Amino acid sequence: MSDSKSQTELVVRPATINDTATIHQFVVDLAIYEKAEHEAKATEQDFVDTLFCEAPQAFALIAQMGAEAVGFAIYFFSYSTWLGKHGIYLEDLYVTPECRGKGAGKALLQELAKIAVAKDCGRVEWSVLDWNEPSIQFYKSIGAEAKDGWTVYRLEDDTLTNFANS
Repeated sequence: MSDSKSQTELVVRPATINDTATIHQFVVDLAIYEKAEHEAKATEQDFVDTLFCEAPQAFALIAQMGAEAVGFAIYFFSYSTWLGKHGIYLEDLYVTPECRGKGAGKALLQELAKIAVAKDCGRVEWSVLDWNEPSIQFYKSIGAEAKDGWTVYRLEDDTLTNFANS
């Protein structure tokens, strides 16, 4: 006999404004997992203002098992001058601990891949913390490859403001 939350009930759908509290909680949970809870400053209103505004620049997907949200992905469109095509950048991917290994992460990434193909994007890319071995192994299992030789740089907070005003 299968569990009532069987893999066959897994659905990935676009997030709606009614998912705002869930998205916020998943972001906090992800930040805790990544040992960076203090960096998760976004509020529910920030998500309303940016994901569900008139012309959003970022988008969210929700993975659901039955009526329960069990994961999410937030993404936006990037651009590759080398390919001359848009791409998708996956900002966050999170699946609740009790649902990991049940197909939600793969389903979220497959939905992103479908969106990328439908919109003629040249790639889907994301970053992963170098210590996050379970995620690294998962990404390798679907055929994703690390881009050796690239290092992420960032301007933020006071450094960003100071540089902009210099």
